[in-house]
Amino acid sequence: MEKRNTGKGFQCGAWWRRLHFNRKYRDVLFRHLFREKKDLLDLYNALNGSAYDDPDALEVVTMEDVIFMKMKNDLSFMIGSHLNLYEHQSTWNPNMPLRGLMYFARQFEGLITSRNGDIYSTSQVELPTPTYIVFYNGTGMQTDSLMLYLSDSFSAGRGSGSLECTCEVLNINRGYNQALMEKCHRLWEYSEFSAEVEENIKSGMGREKAIYIAMDACIGKGILKDILIKQKAEVLHMLLTEYDEKKHMRTLFREGREEGLEIGRNDKLKEQVSKKLSKGRSISEIAEDLEEDISIIERVIADLNTTI
Repeated sequence: MEKRNTGKGFQCGAWWRRLHFNRKYRDVLFRHLFREKKDLLDLYNALNGSAYDDPDALEVVTMEDVIFMKMKNDLSFMIGSHLNLYEHQSTWNPNMPLRGLMYFARQFEGLITSRNGDIYSTSQVELPTPTYIVFYNGTGMQTDSLMLYLSDSFSAGRGSGSLECTCEVLNINRGYNQALMEKCHRLWEYSEFSAEVEENIKSGMGREKAIYIAMDACIGKGILKDILIKQKAEVLHMLLTEYDEKKHMRTLFREGREEGLEIGRNDKLKEQVSKKLSKGRSISEIAEDLEEDISIIERVIADLNTTI
């Protein structure tokens, strides 16, 4: 495979301010296309110049993201003695090496536990070799590939400190990494479909229409034809259904806050009722004092009797 350019080719100006639509459909489609072991194995072979032909040689170990509340957006698998993490990104994030470090640390922790390993033993713990690759098709990247380093985040800069994690970012926009695209047809199809959608959006189409027109155009060109013909409605729904993380978090917070307030109110009411009962006040008198319905006071008293 060709030697990749790892020089700095990312233009970090105000390009991101021009984004006006949700790009998550690309992430969803990427995961959908490579969810089958056969396609994922083809991608692995294309990247590594290997010739594995048994999909069962690949063990998918993708885990739910328990660090951040978000959609799972990775493809992680073991093959031979290698642990591979493939991610798709359509917006630039310089913290990918840090995410990779956190991910591999959790995977290694789980692996050691499952093998009853002991990191304090005199024997060296054997670990699979980690590889972290991000497939990027957002804007701003002008080279086939870039290598990101965890140590770039350190105050002393790249190469400093005792810890390093690298992330290779591959540009999969149309026109980039041609040799890789030729080796992995499914990746090329994904790149072409994404480009079709983007061109439609740039021409003024709404996102839904842009995706629908791109699907028809790609079927006509034989791009993703096997999937789009059989699963057109399913894929269209998948691409148009957005996961609103911020809205979800606001809902969880609101529901939790409301539940917490209600619990606090009930506890305070129980305390007030209990004090008044100890002073010999009747149910009607307590209801009048606390400006509550008699039925509510009766229910509180019943709860108090249950907990006694």
